[in-house]
Amino acid sequence: MNRRIHGLFSPGPKLLSLAGKMSSTRKSWDTFEAMRTAAQAGDAQAQCYLGVCYQNGQGVEQNHQEAVKWFRRSAEQNDPVAQCYLGVCYWMGQGVPQEFSEAAKWLREAAEQGDPAAQFNLGMLYETGQGVPQNLAEAVKWYRESAERGYPAAQFNLGVFYETGQVVEKDFTEAAKWYLLAAEQELADAQCNLGLCYQTGRGVRQSTKEAVRWFIRAARQGNKTAQHNLGLHYAAVEAGHLSD
Repeated sequence: MNRRIHGLFSPGPKLLSLAGKMSSTRKSWDTFEAMRTAAQAGDAQAQCYLGVCYQNGQGVEQNHQEAVKWFRRSAEQNDPVAQCYLGVCYWMGQGVPQEFSEAAKWLREAAEQGDPAAQFNLGMLYETGQGVPQNLAEAVKWYRESAERGYPAAQFNLGVFYETGQVVEKDFTEAAKWYLLAAEQELADAQCNLGLCYQTGRGVRQSTKEAVRWFIRAARQGNKTAQHNLGLHYAAVEAGHLSD
């Protein structure tokens, strides 16, 4: 399986704990009201959090237009997380008219500040040609930036580029390396592809035991290809063609 991930990714968890942090450098507030007061006073990070609350209906009634208002206020103060959220809103047409070029603008602002979700999403824009001229080399560049910051979907997509030899030289060892990094973060597609690497011995030492281990982890998350591969494996074991 060598299809890349093309789903949109926001820069933080879908539901945010007000006492939690988007990253080690993000602020936190003890109560929703304290956060809203900070947002109204112009704190960019609080404005971003408030936007997420409106986006998800957490502590307030869900309102995508209000979410965009707060994301924009924060983004205009150069907050990269808010810029990424605002870019995704434009990409999805959520709270604003869908506008790919505006999505690309805000995602680039965040990506250039090192936000890994924005880097991944900008890579997808370049891969699909939405809002920017299609350019696979630029896609790989941004996937790599994101992958090196530990973003699992970017690690997976970069692995697929190495497995297929698009833009980069085909390198199964490099593909398996990136699949492993994403698989260890419980990305099911990466776990399945890593299982296939072990099954075929591409980029790693062939090991049916390791292949099955990764297929099981992916299958438990509902990955259909992994479930199919496990079924084939157990059928072969039952038929006596393989040892379990």
